[in-house]
Formats: sequence, structure tokens, C-alpha cells
Amino acid sequence: MKFGKWIGGGIGWALGGPLGGILGYFIGAAFDSKEPEQSQNNGTRYGGQQPGGTRYSRPQTSRGDFMVSLVVLTAAVMKADGKVTQAELNYVKQFFVRQFGVEAATDGIRMLRDVLKQQIPVYEVSRQIGQMLNYSSRLQLVDYLFGIVSTKGTVLPSELRLIETIANYMGVNGTDFNSIKSMFVKADADSAYKILGISPTATDDEVKKAYRKMAVENHPDKVAYLGEDVQRAAKEKFQKINEAYEAIKKQRGFS
Repeated sequence: MKFGKWIGGGIGWALGGPLGGILGYFIGAAFDSKEPEQSQNNGTRYGGQQPGGTRYSRPQTSRGDFMVSLVVLTAAVMKADGKVTQAELNYVKQFFVRQFGVEAATDGIRMLRDVLKQQIPVYEVSRQIGQMLNYSSRLQLVDYLFGIVSTKGTVLPSELRLIETIANYMGVNGTDFNSIKSMFVKADADSAYKILGISPTATDDEVKKAYRKMAVENHPDKVAYLGEDVQRAAKEKFQKINEAYEAIKKQRGFS
């Protein structure tokens, strides 16, 4: 198995911290044909807390960083209800094929099957991912996780709690988390307001301000460097934000 084409040089930062422990086997497989010094150079990209307390600055998020983070967090969420079904694995494979292509999906599912057998230290992994991925990429990860668990038609309380925990540890603020959650868990008629992170009592000016903030934070261009597939998913989320804003404008009668 060679994961080099899929992850490229993008997971150097994962060689340290808890992700290194989880993915060590796969990192070795991916880089076993490369020169030793190249692997060593990749390893210096880790931006978490290294032994001795040295902290490195956060590099730009790469496509490999995002994909590996998605695989590990997918495994954690799939195990949230205490069981992993073949139907879930089939959905994730289809999800990966749709978003990343057939070759990447095959590698991703192989990695996922092994990660599912391991204990995942959710707190430490989420903290490491939060240190390394930029904010827009973290928001997109939360959106992906909700998409995976909502395939059953409903999001279980255990799954919701775990995704909220992951988001919190990754440094996603409560307003943004509730906005994404409201795109998948529509509990009441105020979902449009929740997507924009405001209450129904907000003034028209506050509605417009909240929409502008969400539009900037979640604009698909923010994740364009992760590839067309990730950007396409971001466009779907961006559309939901626009639809929520249009619904509120129609309800209130302002333009």
C-alpha cells in the first residue's frame, strides 16, 4: 500500500503528537520509498507542542492535512454509538469517492479500517488538528462530520455530543458550530436564524451584519487550495447560508 500519491508531503506535522501514534504505520508505508532526509524534513512541519516545549508556527493547511484529519475524525464519530456498520463504511467510501476520487477513496478506506481498530484520544487529536488547520478548514471538517452521521436520517445524541466536543477542542466557536448544526438538525422554525448565528429578536441591521460575517468566514474561496472537491462541499454550505438569509429577508420584507 502506498499512500504517497494521496497524502503527498502534507502530513509532516502529523509525525508528532497523538496523530503520529495513530498514523505511524501508514506514514511509514507512504514514505518508505523516499529518501530519509525528505521524511525528516517533513517531520519538522509539526506545529504542536514538541518535547521540550518548543512550539512552531502554523503552516498553511494542505490537502493532505485535511484528508488525514477527516479520516481520523470520521473513525471517532463512526464509533460514537458503540458500533460500526457495513452500511456506514459503504457510505463513507461513496462519500470519499465523490469528494476525493476513486484512488484516494480506496486509500482512505484502508486507512479508516485500521484507525477504527485503535483507541482514538479525541481530545488530543482534536487539539492537534486545531493547532494545524486554519479556521475555514476546521469549519469544513465539522460540516463533513455532520454530513456523515446524518445519513441515517437522524443525528444521534451521542454523535452530536462527540462532534460538539471535537469542534470545541479544535477551537471552533459556539456560534459557528450551532450554525453548521442547524443545517443538519432543524429542530424548529428558527433554523434560519441559527444558521446565521443570531436570534429571531435581532434587528435587520444585525441580520445583515451576521450574514456578512458568515459569508466571509465560509466563502468557498477560503478552502479553494484544498482542491475542487472540498471547495464544492464548501459551496453547498455557503448556499445554505444564503438560503437562510433569503428566508429571513422574505419573512421580514427587507432587501
